[in-house]
Amino acid sequence: MTAVRYRLGDTGPAISEIRTKLTLLRLLDDTAPGPDVFDEDVDRAIRQFQQERGLTVTGVVDATTYRVLDEARWRLGDRLLSYVVANPQVGDDVMALQRRLCELGFDVGQVDGVFGSRTGDAVRELQRNVGLNPDGTCGPSTFKALGRLAPLVTGGRPDSLRASELLRRQGKRLPGKVVVIDPGHGGHDVGNTGYGLEEATVVEDLAARIEGRLAATGVEAYLTRGPGSDVELDERGRAKFANETGANLMVSLHVDAHPNPEASGVATFYYGGDRPGTTSAIGEQFAGLIQREIVARTDLVDCRTHAKTWDLLRHTTMAAVRVELGYITNERDAARLSDPEFRDVIAEAIVVAVQRVYLPSGEDAPTGVLHLRDLAQA
Repeated sequence: MTAVRYRLGDTGPAISEIRTKLTLLRLLDDTAPGPDVFDEDVDRAIRQFQQERGLTVTGVVDATTYRVLDEARWRLGDRLLSYVVANPQVGDDVMALQRRLCELGFDVGQVDGVFGSRTGDAVRELQRNVGLNPDGTCGPSTFKALGRLAPLVTGGRPDSLRASELLRRQGKRLPGKVVVIDPGHGGHDVGNTGYGLEEATVVEDLAARIEGRLAATGVEAYLTRGPGSDVELDERGRAKFANETGANLMVSLHVDAHPNPEASGVATFYYGGDRPGTTSAIGEQFAGLIQREIVARTDLVDCRTHAKTWDLLRHTTMAAVRVELGYITNERDAARLSDPEFRDVIAEAIVVAVQRVYLPSGEDAPTGVLHLRDLAQA
């Protein structure tokens, strides 16, 4: 479905299918002008859907929006659910199952709507607890058991409580931690361009600076691509690479662009959406730390942190953050991005944020105060 791209004015059978799905989701009152027209009502409904699902709001049904729209049709109980290694089941029913298991105290990992091995393990554990055959398949008997049980975790978000305990067990010291750095784009894909700069080149240089600083603190750092690499991984491929390293954290580096040359500033993104229980607690914390450190150390405009369900953030098993480090189409931002000293400041800010993820609240320092020399001595 990589070639999928439907927008306002398009017609045909695919548009009829999109309209049907939007109608089932009660986002569209499909009463005309025609069953196969991508009209303004469909455009508004798609934008609302994208906003609710943490996607980039464009009004265009690209491959990601089409896939998420298809996933949204499933309700818990519509089908048998189980872990299929080669082709994991995805959908709103899986997400509902994960949220329910999480409320009952079972560890499903990230509530992402993907039936992975940890969700399968949680289903088997539930089945053992209620006297069912622990086959890992969620069928009528398991659905009935889920409906009978009351939540066991109270006093906060279960995922947040589990994340806090995970950080406590991992300890505050950086040596031994694993961090994946993802310089966006690469190969024939140079990313955004402006004022003589290419996004892929800028973030590649920045990634090398971050890698060197992390190594100085004892962190094992991996790059999704190296200098001059012609490997072009999509977001799922980058997530797969990160998962295979067993990383604790991941940072994806990008530079934004906009037709309006006045658009400027830094923003960070973490996995999450409007639906309860879907946010990565550590990812949200990490994104906030990176954002505040960069804003405190530079004069980049603060565009804040945002929850998104982009593939890279959704399919990583560790906390992942995407950073948009200014607008390459803004003269002022581009001038800073071209400055090696400015890139050094950004690199240090991100490394400090990595450390601050693990510092207990009583030992954390104010934003913008810690420096690499402090981390190396810790």
